Amino acid sequence: MSDFETITYEERNRVAWITLNRPEVLNAFNQQMLEEIHQVWRSCRKNPDVRAIVLTGSGEKAFCTGVDRLATSVGVGPGGERRMDIGKVGDTALHFNDPGDWLSPKAADLWKPVIAAVNGMACGGAFYMLGDVDIIIAAEHATFFDPHTTYGMAAVFEPIHMLQRMPLGEIMRISLLGAYERMSARRACEIGLVQEVVPIEKLAETAAWVAESIASQPATAVQTTVRAIWYAKRMGERHALDVGRTLIDTGSRPEDLAEGQKVFTSGQRAEWRLR
Repeated sequence: MSDFETITYEERNRVAWITLNRPEVLNAFNQQMLEEIHQVWRSCRKNPDVRAIVLTGSGEKAFCTGVDRLATSVGVGPGGERRMDIGKVGDTALHFNDPGDWLSPKAADLWKPVIAAVNGMACGGAFYMLGDVDIIIAAEHATFFDPHTTYGMAAVFEPIHMLQRMPLGEIMRISLLGAYERMSARRACEIGLVQEVVPIEKLAETAAWVAESIASQPATAVQTTVRAIWYAKRMGERHALDVGRTLIDTGSRPEDLAEGQKVFTSGQRAEWRLR
């Protein structure tokens, strides 16, 4: 995969590591980052060497602080830098360039499991990504907030994404209090937004263990499981069960089942840990 300007990319042990790499602006995204992240999502789909993905930010201050507000105008900036092409397109509000179309792994039709390792602040547009990843692990000092309303903007797309994984009252509080309150990693874990909280020095190790454990299992079974759970989240139980009849056949390959039966009857068991 080609070199990037705003992210770093590495593969090891069947896991792709994607790091948002604009620490000078707390890993806020510009147009280049939007395009590079989307390119990575699409590339991971067809890469058989990648079975799971870890998404994190550079440094210890921030995972991502949303849109780079100094780079939001359409066109070219005074220094020749590319500006972001987001917002209303044309003469009506019916056409809209949404950053979520680039940032979300699910919008890129990627169904390999994505683990977010949140290494600091996660706010505003970061929720486009966190709302559509599969597992979130956070450092103890990580915080979550959405400052839109404080700065005169309606919080719309971000809470819609996060409502898929947070109780109504919690996303209401984050969205309406704006910059006046931040949710701690501990509270995020209590409400199910975050699945594990660890010291910052253990964050990469923990994310690696989760991702590599998932990646060690049959890829088709894992990816079909991810797809089935998101179907249930977005479609509702009844429709998801109907689709599930097909997914069972798709995700349970005879060769994987035979190998699994061989392992089971041999008495081998995975080395597990208690969370």
